[in-house]
Amino acid sequence: MINYRSAKVTATGNVGTGPARLIAIHAICGASAGSIVLKDGSGGSTLLDLDTPASATAVIETYIGDTGMRFQDRIHATLTNVTSLTCIFG
Repeated sequence: MINYRSAKVTATGNVGTGPARLIAIHAICGASAGSIVLKDGSGGSTLLDLDTPASATAVIETYIGDTGMRFQDRIHATLTNVTSLTCIFG
């Protein structure tokens, strides 16, 4: 059984510390169209790149799957016009 954790960010930066296996994300969009880019560490490879709609009331909920997406260094999020991002990971 995986020990799930979650972390919330409201600006560009690291989501948690150390290696992680991303299971799901929950994001609150901003008033303008934007994006969520998740990299393996701040200078690493882009593993997920999502566009977000222009709607301050829109929510994005994306389930990656039980095996998740592996971040060997750490999850680094670049948020553009996104109010908040919560990552669920193991």
